[in-house]
Amino acid sequence: MSSNDDLPPPMQDPLVSPEPRLTPPEPKLAGYEPMLAQFAKDYLQDRRSERRWRTFTRLCWLALLAFLAWALFWQQHHHSPANSAPHTALVEVRGEIAADSEASAEQIVAALKSAFEDQGSQAVVLRINSPGGSPVQAGIVYDEIKRLKAKHGKKVYAVVEEMCASGAYYIAAGADEIFVDKASIVGSIGVLMDGFGFTGLMGKLGVERRLMTAGENKGMLDPFAPVSPKQQAYAQAMLDQIHQQFIAVVREGRGKRLQETPETFSGLFWNGEQAVKLGLADHFGNLDFVAREVVKAEEVVDYTPRDNVAERLAKRFGAAMGEGAVKAVRQLPALH
Repeated sequence: MSSNDDLPPPMQDPLVSPEPRLTPPEPKLAGYEPMLAQFAKDYLQDRRSERRWRTFTRLCWLALLAFLAWALFWQQHHHSPANSAPHTALVEVRGEIAADSEASAEQIVAALKSAFEDQGSQAVVLRINSPGGSPVQAGIVYDEIKRLKAKHGKKVYAVVEEMCASGAYYIAAGADEIFVDKASIVGSIGVLMDGFGFTGLMGKLGVERRLMTAGENKGMLDPFAPVSPKQQAYAQAMLDQIHQQFIAVVREGRGKRLQETPETFSGLFWNGEQAVKLGLADHFGNLDFVAREVVKAEEVVDYTPRDNVAERLAKRFGAAMGEGAVKAVRQLPALH
């Protein structure tokens, strides 16, 4: 007879679920609690520091924008040279004379008006350093010089530095007197129209030009098409007419002082010493000399439009910093 130890284990009923085993509780992380608490404290401190720094950065941008706005307002509403002490008014003509340049007619005429209207200005000096440019822009300035001189009864002197050529000399012809340095470049009384022709190159490359126009002269002087003698003659006649306008201005401005030669209106240019001999200029002298010895008002006030403080700062900071300022403004609602 076998004992109970020899009996097989009882069969478990499959319909009865086994009793759940009780897992022992996990040990408490008592040793990690100080570390976790310190981590949470450091994290919150970093977040506060980051938020404070972000707020400070935004406030700095706001302060900068406020300063720029104040500088613009101050310059526009507090720069009033009228009724100032006696002085020589200066207007600069620098670089290419063109509609979108620093030496545009809009810029120069605005400066001339301010200079003439100032009761303290004894005379206006055009300090010129320009190779010329648009005859239209130069003509606008020349006409305005004549008008302002007649209206205010003040003298205009042109002082040439390095160069006064082509359209720049067109403007200078409106001055009462022209002062140069012995080595200044003066003259170039002429008109040009330049371009390129690519017809030979296109033929070698096998490129065909396809141009459709309404009007037989709409594609005039197309660089990808052969030159039409008729159109070329028309363009030349137009240049000759503008040249004659230039010549008339120089003759009117210089009068009997001009010593005309066959080369005077040929487009040649001369140094300052030759220009004085030819009557294209009057005397040798610079700005300080003219203000001190001719105008008799040694103090010089510059009326040339300049970048204001705000514009200079904006350019110095650059586009990237400007973008940062815009982002800061857009994030203003997030400030707490």
